[in-house]
Amino acid sequence: MRSEVAVILVTGATGNVGRHLVDLLLQAGERVRAISRNPERAGLPDGVEVVRADLSSPDDLRAALRGARRAYLFPAAGQVRGFLDEAKRAGVEHVVLLSALAVNMKQSGVIGSLHAEYEQAVTESGLPWTFLRPGAFMANDLRWAPGVKNGGVVQAPFAEAATAPIDERDIAAVAARTLLEDGHAGKAYELTGPASLTTTERVRILGEVLGRELRLEELSPEEARAQMIPQTPAPVVESMLTLFASFVGQVAEVSPAVRQLTGRDPYPYADWAARNAAAFR
Repeated sequence: MRSEVAVILVTGATGNVGRHLVDLLLQAGERVRAISRNPERAGLPDGVEVVRADLSSPDDLRAALRGARRAYLFPAAGQVRGFLDEAKRAGVEHVVLLSALAVNMKQSGVIGSLHAEYEQAVTESGLPWTFLRPGAFMANDLRWAPGVKNGGVVQAPFAEAATAPIDERDIAAVAARTLLEDGHAGKAYELTGPASLTTTERVRILGEVLGRELRLEELSPEEARAQMIPQTPAPVVESMLTLFASFVGQVAEVSPAVRQLTGRDPYPYADWAARNAAAFR
């Protein structure tokens, strides 16, 4: 670990990964600054410097980046290059980008191409970088909570599609390592959980943790599309459906990166489910 205490800027600090990352950096004795549009509602722990900033505003970014030497970037469409420009002017020495495993998947469509554009922007900035490429988040299954609470039903397409979902705490742990240690610049880490699991298997594990039988109601692609469109842009919906259709009947590849970088195994799905059980009850 580095000995000096310099500012680490965390964007997306209230999100699934960012919130855990903030805790880990504080535990390591780092000086942490978080960007938020609503600092009063951020709910971040004492010791975090929370600054009001809009990532699309150069003036806000200059203030947020002042004195920062390392940054964790949760990318947002149309804001990445502006952030990188200001980071370079501010003297940032290392950017850790939250990308996606989809950049290397043939069927990923707009999801993969969008993250590939983010990676290209970071590379072209000339700043030292590390890319984190997680696969499916375990936290995505929180969308099942309403159905589980009201009748014990999970509605999802592609019951036999397999992924190796990852706990957001594992992504944060890797992010912390890459921010705090030397030797990670210019590297891209593919991150997964410890096991290939189909949707059917995840529903079964979740039911076992909750102590109740859950029923999986498999949606057709058309039914899934109708449910997703109100909350998700249509091109992203199509990419997701195409990608998950390609996972049916496959065994998801499990990456050793979390263990290699943190020295421990990634959290299993049952552990994530137990930690989030209250959301399903």
